[in-house]
Amino acid sequence: MASPLTSSSLAARDALRLWLEHLAKERRASPRTVEAYSFAAGRYIAFLEQYRGEALSLAAMGTLSAGEVRAWLAHLRQGDKPLSPRSLSQALSAIRTFHRYLDIRLDTPNPAVALVRGPRVVPSAPRPVSEDQARGMLAEPGLDPDREDWEASRDEAVLTLLYGCGLRISEALSLKRSDAPLGASLRILGKGSKTRIVPVLPAVRDAVDAYLADLPFALSPDQPLFRAKRGGALSPRHVQATVQMLRGRLGLPDSATPHALRHSFATHLLGAGADLRSIQELLGHASLSTTQRYTEVDAEALLGAYAKAHPHA
Repeated sequence: MASPLTSSSLAARDALRLWLEHLAKERRASPRTVEAYSFAAGRYIAFLEQYRGEALSLAAMGTLSAGEVRAWLAHLRQGDKPLSPRSLSQALSAIRTFHRYLDIRLDTPNPAVALVRGPRVVPSAPRPVSEDQARGMLAEPGLDPDREDWEASRDEAVLTLLYGCGLRISEALSLKRSDAPLGASLRILGKGSKTRIVPVLPAVRDAVDAYLADLPFALSPDQPLFRAKRGGALSPRHVQATVQMLRGRLGLPDSATPHALRHSFATHLLGAGADLRSIQELLGHASLSTTQRYTEVDAEALLGAYAKAHPHA
């Protein structure tokens, strides 16, 4: 039986609001994800209302043609700030998710949306830092005279986790006080609530131990391990800003981001002879094809070394 919310009097923008509430409260999507989906779907509805010359009802969302959706994509490619193929693909993915909600929850299917294909996106190879650059990024926080010793120890510990364990920023910052001191391995809850076990190198354990020794705050077992200057939980933005500062001091390219340390973890393991399946498990990739991108990086490094060393290059 159809929900009373599926009446023809319900506006498309009302349906959008219900979808965003569903994402935030039922799907527990991050605020950033909800914001991105809200922006994409809001532009979508605004364009279609202008295209049709009238406000859209929920019922009208089920009558949209594939041509109208393609016209919206074409619109996004134009103007002063045209979207890249990757951004277009992400926008279309958000709209498909929106229409799936309209179908399942509000009894308003639209088969035409499935006929629309987004632009082909060629995955770019990861851009890791070299081993020397990685070592420099880990050591540099301790050389900053403007930071207290415990803050330098904290930044070094976080970056060491990214490079030494291949963690994402969110995974490193999700560690609790009860997780430290670290053992021989860490149980990490990654994307899609997928759990993986990663080994902990002595250098990683030592960096976290040094941070604990300097930490000026007493924490309960369930509090986040890494703290900001005033005692609150450390934010991803702080880690990003720290690496941006390190780039300037070390003369590194813009591609030297916190996530580049995770890429470097995988690339350097591959270069040392680790097999792809093991790297897939360590990174928590759902698909081996995602991990295979690192072979492109390693091949580029190999060809570069060949070009420099071979007498006939």
